[in-house]
Amino acid sequence: MAARTAARTAPSDRISTFTWNGFDRTGKRLSGQIKSADELYVREQLRKRGVLRARVRRKSALFETRQKVSAADVAYFTRQLATMLEAGVPMVSSFDIIGRGHDNPAMTELLMAIKTQVEGGLSLHEALARHPRQFNELYVNLVAAGEQAGILDGVLAKLSVYLEKSESLKRKIRSAMFYPAAVIAVGFIVTSILLVFVIPQFESLFKGFGADLPALTAWVVELSRGFRQWWWIAILVVVGAVIGSVQAHRRSERFRDFLDAAVLRIPLIGEIIRKGAVARYARTLSTMFGAGVPLVEAMDSVARAAGNVVYEKGIRQIRDEVATGSSLHVSMENTNLFAHMVNQMVSIGEESGSVDHMLGKVADFYEDEVDQMVNRLTSLMEPLIMSVLGVIVGGLVIAMYLPIFKLASVF
Repeated sequence: MAARTAARTAPSDRISTFTWNGFDRTGKRLSGQIKSADELYVREQLRKRGVLRARVRRKSALFETRQKVSAADVAYFTRQLATMLEAGVPMVSSFDIIGRGHDNPAMTELLMAIKTQVEGGLSLHEALARHPRQFNELYVNLVAAGEQAGILDGVLAKLSVYLEKSESLKRKIRSAMFYPAAVIAVGFIVTSILLVFVIPQFESLFKGFGADLPALTAWVVELSRGFRQWWWIAILVVVGAVIGSVQAHRRSERFRDFLDAAVLRIPLIGEIIRKGAVARYARTLSTMFGAGVPLVEAMDSVARAAGNVVYEKGIRQIRDEVATGSSLHVSMENTNLFAHMVNQMVSIGEESGSVDHMLGKVADFYEDEVDQMVNRLTSLMEPLIMSVLGVIVGGLVIAMYLPIFKLASVF
């Protein structure tokens, strides 16, 4: 609970440029700039330099370049910190070593800010909670559980595995979604080029034929004229549809529910999304359960990590049923979202006291399934792209040559 409160009241975790001015011990005026996520870190650095009566101000975001800390950076840091703590390196020293050896300046500044906060008396999970963009509630809660149980190095090792596998799964799912989008984009670009640049050349040629054009050719010519005249409307419609869908997904719960449910019904892609959601559920719950987080408390973080509203609601239903005394596998069966194999493995885990181990096996299985399905989708989409482009380009070419064939048959 303390972590959540800290996260709500924490200042911005964005890397900013701070300008400062002050005096050295001889009274000479000094000034400069320091990049940091936290003003406390800036003041600490100035104190170490011997700057007196320092005044620090955050530079306006209009005059600075924003830097980002990626999920891969966080995963790498977590593994490094786990290794150093396990080797007996003090936490503050670990932050100093990891931060100064990192390739990403934004990550270095972030770790130095956390180090300063820990030196100032905050626990690690409280310091991490001040940077919610990089360290989400699940991360903070797991670190808090590790600190309370005295097994922080072990929890961080589990967390690093979770982050690495979670990022790998996200990349695979994004890869699966990329190919359908690529087919649509390439088809639209090729069609636009033909309609704008190629068909008008044939149109000027057809005007001298003195005969009626075949229906397909006449339709393509009219389509070309309309597209050249109203192309900006087509672009506005496409851009508006994309932006509108994104905003509706963020703001409308009903639209989000409809879209997430509809995606699950798409052949092959829906199955990849479904298996990915089950893998995330199993991996997240396994990690939190293994770290000693109570099941009901863990379910909120697990639901948010599901990546699909349908599964998020199902997991919250599981949480409510478990809170009233139902077993985990029975609650999962009641949602009709999990395969019989998953429910049976969880049931065996409950009976043997190894739920985290069984959930880890489920996650491994479904992550491998997603990997295989993405590879299968890739192999299917390659000929599909060629077929779609062949139909589009071939159809337009045939439409343009039909009048020539007709003219040749007359003579």
